Amino acid sequence: MSRLIMISNRVQLPSSGGNQGGLAVALQAALRDKGGIWFGWSGETTEQFTGEIHYREANGVTTATIDLEQQDVDEYYDGFANRTLWPLFHYRIDLTEFERDFNSGYARVNRRFAETVGPLIEADDLVWVHDYHMIPLGAELREQGCANRIGFFLHIPWPPADMLLSLPSHRELVEALFAYDVVGFQTQDWLDSFLHYVERQLGGTIAEDGTVTVGERSVRVFADPIGIETASFEEAAAAAPARHAQERMYMSATGRTLIVGVDRLDYSKGLEERFLGFERFLSLHPDFRGLVYMLQIAPPSRENVETYRAIRAGLDALSGRINGEYSDMDYVPIRYVNKGFARDVLAGIYRAARICLVTPLRDGMNLVAKEYVAAQDPADPGVLILSSFAGAAAQLKDALLVNPYSPEEIADAIAQALAMPRAERVARWEKMIDIVRREDVTWWCNRFLDMLEREPAPRAPLHQLG
Repeated sequence: MSRLIMISNRVQLPSSGGNQGGLAVALQAALRDKGGIWFGWSGETTEQFTGEIHYREANGVTTATIDLEQQDVDEYYDGFANRTLWPLFHYRIDLTEFERDFNSGYARVNRRFAETVGPLIEADDLVWVHDYHMIPLGAELREQGCANRIGFFLHIPWPPADMLLSLPSHRELVEALFAYDVVGFQTQDWLDSFLHYVERQLGGTIAEDGTVTVGERSVRVFADPIGIETASFEEAAAAAPARHAQERMYMSATGRTLIVGVDRLDYSKGLEERFLGFERFLSLHPDFRGLVYMLQIAPPSRENVETYRAIRAGLDALSGRINGEYSDMDYVPIRYVNKGFARDVLAGIYRAARICLVTPLRDGMNLVAKEYVAAQDPADPGVLILSSFAGAAAQLKDALLVNPYSPEEIADAIAQALAMPRAERVARWEKMIDIVRREDVTWWCNRFLDMLEREPAPRAPLHQLG
């Protein structure tokens, strides 16, 4: 069986007690199942890039990491990845920064990745590249002579064609995807946006089997929504650490109903809009003041990017204003926590919450929604309120779907969730948990790798595109 060479910006070893995002957990599960190496940036800097590889192993996962120069981090990671592609791909062109140095740094780091990981790839290995940081990596590997099957998966949305055109290097970026054999997207919506660009800007054609052809080069594309390790998450929700966390939440709530939100601190997550929606609920339903509170867990990220420092300051001020307006001597409506929690503790918090608010303004998938569903008590489940603009909404249609930009819709959904009879909650949950169990991380991984192992589409040099 072929090994799997997984490549992403950051690498994280498995940890039973640490904070791990949904992507890290998903990739570790795939790698344990297939065997191989997870390659990426260590998160550390060095005065001069040498290509030295640091190997580590834990719980059946081998990682290989490299250090980058500070200029690499500034231009590739903080620059092109997080100040250009991330806001643009999340429809925030107003926050997008276009700098030539960012673009050159992005190309340089992808080339360094290719030159370093290339010698680790054996003849029969499958190579799986992840996310927007690494879009040019396939083309760089081809330049190094890599003839392996290479797949790419985009974990974030793909922007509409008209929005992508604002990126000066848009054509170069899209053409780089034709170095891959397979490209996967989270949802059909994001895939359709990509296909629209290819047809409109590159004159591409699309076959019924998902093969996209431009000039003499073809790539297979498809929608493959990522899942979670559902079985292990359900087990974690019933285990002692989760039960302890659940009891702590019940004790601290003193009989009040918990609404929970768990998000990385990012403008795409709609946290300000969520706070305003909860404020609107308290305003419209004064009888619930003192009876319902919201716990927002929002660990900070990318704190060296000014936009993110501004988000934190804004949410600090907004939560303070709402608490000042609606608090009492024994009641605070919003508990706003800027730290993360271990996965098993989160499972207990999810289970204690009658409502989970997952209301991003735009999200590739959002695994918190699926984790919340998996953590519920089958006999008395809570209610998921989910943004229509999250990728998960395409699968979890029995959540209460809302427009996250509308405080009224969020407020109305909270009121509906609080009044929802148990029978309806159970019925909605049963439909969602069936999807979360069936379309889990193993299903996602197997679908992608099955596609990658198929007969390759014709591959011509990239310069023959168009």
